[in-house]
Amino acid sequence: MSLETLFQPMCFLTAAGLVVVGLYAVIFMDNLLKKIIGVTLISDGVNLVLITGGFNKIVAIISPEQAENGVTSVIYEGLKEYPEFAAQAAYPLPSALVLTSIVISVSIFAIMLAIAIKLYNHYNSMSCSVIFKEVDE
Repeated sequence: MSLETLFQPMCFLTAAGLVVVGLYAVIFMDNLLKKIIGVTLISDGVNLVLITGGFNKIVAIISPEQAENGVTSVIYEGLKEYPEFAAQAAYPLPSALVLTSIVISVSIFAIMLAIAIKLYNHYNSMSCSVIFKEVDE
């Protein structure tokens, strides 16, 4: 198998791994910082799914020199000029969605860290069980 055929499935597997590890951290970890890192991993996994969905595997792995000389492979025979390659290289909507998601997730990450610092200053612990135990009383 070639790199072109394995790239997209490996990206989806990596994204699934990120989401699974993030869910494990959010559900089963007791430390508040580990939960915050888990939420970030879930966000990164979703971003990777969106980027991989917008990836055009037919034309993405090709050098500009090949495009200038004319592509000889059967897979790339529809691409004879570089402007056509540039137009077909990636879909713009997933890239725009991921860029927006990154900006939003960075601001949410900063807010979560600020809340975690305030909770640590108040309860002197990052353990969720200690924080919720004192809240219940």
